[in-house]
Amino acid sequence: MEKQKYICIDIGGTAIKYGLADEQGNFIEKSSMPTEAKLYGGPGIIEKVKTIISGYITNYQVAGVAISTAGMVDPKEGCIFYALPDAIPDYTGVQLKKIVETEFNLNCAVENDVNCAALGEMWLGAGKGCSSLFCITVGTSAGGCAVYNHQVIHGVCNSAGEIAYMRIPKGTMHEVVSTTRLVKDVAKAKQLDEKELNGKIIFDWAKNGDEDAKFAINTLMENLADGITNITAVLNPEMIILGGGIMAQSEYLRPLIDNALKQRLVEDVYTHTKVDFAKLENDAGMLGALYNLLHQTM
Repeated sequence: MEKQKYICIDIGGTAIKYGLADEQGNFIEKSSMPTEAKLYGGPGIIEKVKTIISGYITNYQVAGVAISTAGMVDPKEGCIFYALPDAIPDYTGVQLKKIVETEFNLNCAVENDVNCAALGEMWLGAGKGCSSLFCITVGTSAGGCAVYNHQVIHGVCNSAGEIAYMRIPKGTMHEVVSTTRLVKDVAKAKQLDEKELNGKIIFDWAKNGDEDAKFAINTLMENLADGITNITAVLNPEMIILGGGIMAQSEYLRPLIDNALKQRLVEDVYTHTKVDFAKLENDAGMLGALYNLLHQTM
């Protein structure tokens, strides 16, 4: 029997990744387009989503639409209840699920992008086989998602896992655990313009022995370990998964985070908590969105 096909869409501030996959998460095809968020805002995203869906249903029999998106999402209503106006103007209040289901008569599920990344990693990535995990993404800020019994913990107003607001000794996670902070610290140490730097340059310098770069990365990992310590104290998950751009430097970072956690965690917690790096890369959001859709409709 032919497997059912699903449209998967991952809406970020910079790019919209999309593809067609079967119920086992195998992609038949995938692509991406620029979000142009600041240029066209929420209305532009709606039009791009419609274009993607229209293109697929012309050529394929489609069973549903799975959407992962930036912004704070009400997963039951499938709407964006808040998005930073500076990041995506006029996105707050967009009823994505309702728009898709009304226009195309297809079942649709919408979930926050970090939550989807966590679900994707649990299903087919680093967290495969785990029923509980906490996924942390480190990028322009720090994001998080708790998964228990294979389900996202949303909280009373869908803001569970928003670790950017978590306070640790040096400040909030948003302030001290991000690529933005890494760049800022190295630029200050070397009296450079922040625009001249990025994560890749800093890691290249660190690998070549640059003390400023090494110190800034070590500090970032110490701060991240403080956050992980808080998370394990409250949730005690089977696994912590680390994702986001700079976490691709897993070979360099693994011994640093391991050593920092060994110093902070109770021995029993340290030995029972697996820490690994995300494995699905750019597909995590789409696959998590698909998992979310399949388990909403089962």
